Amino acid sequence: MIINYHIKPADLKEKLGHFWKLSGEKIKSIEKEYDASFGAPVFTKKGKYTTRGWTEWTQGFQFGSAILQFDATGDESFLEIGRRNTVQAMAPHISHVGVHDHGFNNISTYGNLHRLMKEGKIPFDEWEKNFYELALKASGAVQANRWTKTSDGGFIYSFNGPHSLFVDTIRSCRILMMAHRLGHYLPGENDKHTSLFRRATDHLLATAKYAVYYGEGRDCYDVWGRTAHESIFNPNDGNYRCPNSQQGYSGFTTWTRGLAWAMVGFAEELEFLQSLPETEFKDGSSKDQIISTLLKGARATCDFYLDHTSTDGIPYWDTGAPGLVHLDGWLTRKADPFNDFEPVDSSAAAIGVQGLLRLGQYLKLQGKQEEGNRYWQAGLTVASRLLEEPYLSTEPGHQGILLHSVYHRPNGWDFIPEGYKIPCNESSMWGDYHIREAAMYLTRIISGEPYYTFFNGITEP
Repeated sequence: MIINYHIKPADLKEKLGHFWKLSGEKIKSIEKEYDASFGAPVFTKKGKYTTRGWTEWTQGFQFGSAILQFDATGDESFLEIGRRNTVQAMAPHISHVGVHDHGFNNISTYGNLHRLMKEGKIPFDEWEKNFYELALKASGAVQANRWTKTSDGGFIYSFNGPHSLFVDTIRSCRILMMAHRLGHYLPGENDKHTSLFRRATDHLLATAKYAVYYGEGRDCYDVWGRTAHESIFNPNDGNYRCPNSQQGYSGFTTWTRGLAWAMVGFAEELEFLQSLPETEFKDGSSKDQIISTLLKGARATCDFYLDHTSTDGIPYWDTGAPGLVHLDGWLTRKADPFNDFEPVDSSAAAIGVQGLLRLGQYLKLQGKQEEGNRYWQAGLTVASRLLEEPYLSTEPGHQGILLHSVYHRPNGWDFIPEGYKIPCNESSMWGDYHIREAAMYLTRIISGEPYYTFFNGITEP
């Protein structure tokens, strides 16, 4: 992609104001029209949100979007939507033992509400705070219990089973870290205490080692920053076997949403771990070792994104998608969401943009100004593109805010409008949430509010 080194956060203020106006209208449309009896909304079809059975991993994004809308605008009607629905609908997600998505569902709802209270943006109430903290503690422990031991550590296994490490799950490490900082642990047989912090760091290290490639000759397609959606292990002895993919083209190509999960996951955990005292790292690897490993993963994945994305910073859904051969020079021009061969995935850009911005900010704080500025400016470049058409959804009847998102291309789940050959013009709940999260991150920077992290307001254990 081509990085705009002149753009500043303040240059996006007008775009962000327009974005939040549209965003609020769409949240209210979903709240008014969507029939929750069908399950959580997942993606749009002809501009209206519909569901898609797999797991209920998007409900937190629905209600979390309203909470972010309140955070950015101060409109209390959105706080009421988010808070009421969190209380009424999110309890099953706290105790769900069958998924790897606790960070998605519960940080977006209970975590955001807790953060707002600790920041003073909503009135303080001791019992309400305790309610949010209880949810976060329980969710972190439940997620940590979904554990596979490996020959060199372990990982939170995906809904596919104990053999499966998903790159996505890096963002669920947040819930373990929050629960740990709130003083919780995983109790087990004979009252054994398992550290949530240790499980989270072990998972981060496993993701960095197995899901990310560094051009070190692991296979014939090993290039700096490539990611595998799924890493397969032998549960009997804990040994790694091979890369695989559920939603990408293959285990040897890079599904760009998986890449984006890694980008933001590494960067936000670097921010968190850097804030901790050395005494937290009393078991396992040292602080320096863990940070060095995560920093390598963050740099590699962000570099891959920059090197394998169209000039405007919007990626296609998989960098090895077979139809790209028909898009001559796709890396040397802007992404085309209306082409005849392969869809773009704007949700990958919406997720990855925070990885670029946060890595850039982290490096600049570490004194690496030139390197950090490259990632920071790349993030602003991508954000600016997402906040305008054809990616910003301006049609009043369309319930999505971010257009041209893709869910599961290999399974053919995404809607293809009449007259087109590929999925386009549709939105997803994760894409909409993450563009709102990125917009809120930038809105806070422009307005001089406290820097947004997932761990804002988490007290000492």
